[in-house]
Amino acid sequence: MLNPRKWAFVTDPDGSFQLIRRLFLENARAYFRRYVIAFVFMGLVAGSTAASAWIMKDVINQVFINRDPWMIYSVAAIVMVIFTVKGIATYGQTVVLSRIGNAIVADCQRRLFSRVLEQDLSYFDRTPLGELSTRIQHNTGAARSVIDMLVVTVGRDILTIIGLVSVMIVQDPLLSLLSLTIMPPAVFGVTLLVKRVRKHAKSQFVSTSRILSVVQETALGVRIVKAFGIEPRMQHEMDTAIADVEKQSNKIAALTARTSPLMETLGGFAIALVILYGGYSVVNRGQDPGAFFAFITALLLAYDPAKRLARLHVNLNNGLVGVKLMYDLIDDVPALRDAPGAVDLIVSRGEVRYTDVHFAYGERPALHGLTLTAQAGKMTALVGSSGAGKSTLFSLVERFYDPQSGTIEIDGQDISKVTVASLRRNIAMVTQDTILFDMTIRENIALGRPEASEEEILQASRDANAHEFIIAQPGGYDAMTGEGGGRLSGGQRQRIAIARAMLRNAPILLLDEATSALDAESEAKVQSALTRLMQGRTTLVIAHRLATVRDAGEIHVMDRGRLAESGTHASLYAADGIYRRLCDLQFREPDQAKV
Repeated sequence: MLNPRKWAFVTDPDGSFQLIRRLFLENARAYFRRYVIAFVFMGLVAGSTAASAWIMKDVINQVFINRDPWMIYSVAAIVMVIFTVKGIATYGQTVVLSRIGNAIVADCQRRLFSRVLEQDLSYFDRTPLGELSTRIQHNTGAARSVIDMLVVTVGRDILTIIGLVSVMIVQDPLLSLLSLTIMPPAVFGVTLLVKRVRKHAKSQFVSTSRILSVVQETALGVRIVKAFGIEPRMQHEMDTAIADVEKQSNKIAALTARTSPLMETLGGFAIALVILYGGYSVVNRGQDPGAFFAFITALLLAYDPAKRLARLHVNLNNGLVGVKLMYDLIDDVPALRDAPGAVDLIVSRGEVRYTDVHFAYGERPALHGLTLTAQAGKMTALVGSSGAGKSTLFSLVERFYDPQSGTIEIDGQDISKVTVASLRRNIAMVTQDTILFDMTIRENIALGRPEASEEEILQASRDANAHEFIIAQPGGYDAMTGEGGGRLSGGQRQRIAIARAMLRNAPILLLDEATSALDAESEAKVQSALTRLMQGRTTLVIAHRLATVRDAGEIHVMDRGRLAESGTHASLYAADGIYRRLCDLQFREPDQAKV
């Protein structure tokens, strides 16, 4: 017996057999009963189709030749029953397969999104948003399409052809053999089209992803698009991507359509040969006319499922491109995971220590052997020019990335050896570009601690100076914030983010330029809220406005990924180094910088 794996290796170097096998194994158990029901319906469709060909013998012989009155009513009744059964079975098959297909798409989308959530930030750095959207939407649909094609092919088309060929063989074995001579050249012709379809399907996916990326970039950056008048540039990007999708789709359609003239021509030759031989047999050899008409009816009815089978390989490989891309994402194991034997982080004091940390974004170095400590329960400030590595320190302590070398410890515990969930549970972050989700204000605040009570949410809002403006909103705490928080001002979004961090009540707080984009009035309210938030917590602050960190317990000055200076505001200013130059640039009067 031929080993299917070896056969797949010889005939399927791209692994289509393995993709199909995996797709069915993952779904067969969950939907086995429903597939059985679908196959029963498809069997009824196939049986009724074969019966409609078989009954042609009685129609010709009993009705038209023998002119039996009783058979007229009998045959008519049987035909009505046959097509009623076929109609009901077709409906049942369609409904059951549609429900299975919808369930498979939903399950695949859940799996894909779950895998996306597990990825570290480096994955999002290298993967366009359009590609992610296409994989979750298009590729899951491809999985359903492949399963539907194979199930319908086996359950309906192959069973129908088997039934019809059986009718043909019973009526005339030699004529059946003659009509089946079209199969070898049809299979050979279709095989030549498969590789070209696969190549164009891959190109089509890339261009489809680009369309979604352009739409998302335009929506996210619409203010820049309009302010700088780059609508023509974005339109050109979209036109190029759309044109490429159209081009690839046309090529796939043309290749797929080539199966039709191939099958039409070969089918025409087969039917002509059958008519020649069958007609000769009826006229000159006295063969049963009813048997001949039953045979020719079965042959004609077999023509459509035969064409679908001829196109199957082409359409299947088009769909398998999407299935492969779907599994590529499902199988993409996140680089950043819990270490074997990882334990929960236990924070007693909250001291954060970086020791000889080296890190690079790909080929671009960001930190060079950096060592510094954020003292427990105090505010530690990070200052320096853009690109100095300040935000990288935050990303590393949250384990959005792992350093290439060196260690980061919290209360003496190496964060690479604790669970990621427990690490992030003990850290709260407020960033400059506050992101709110398209849900209610209450729900956005509760993200800090989903199990919090209503009173705890209200208290966090009061502490963040947010309660008054929230209750003034139409709907109050039930008001929707809009996508990205677009229905609120920058200061309002920032105070909701602070309320979210307060509700989290984590011992370690990261503040990344939390007030830099605000007007004076909003900044005063936010700064007041931040002061309450920082009390009793280990706080790391990134700030370009040095006035906000002059009271920090320690200030670390970073320069090109290295620690250049450390100390208090007074000692660093007296040292006349980088920090003093930054102060002199920001403060108009030297006396202001010294304070």
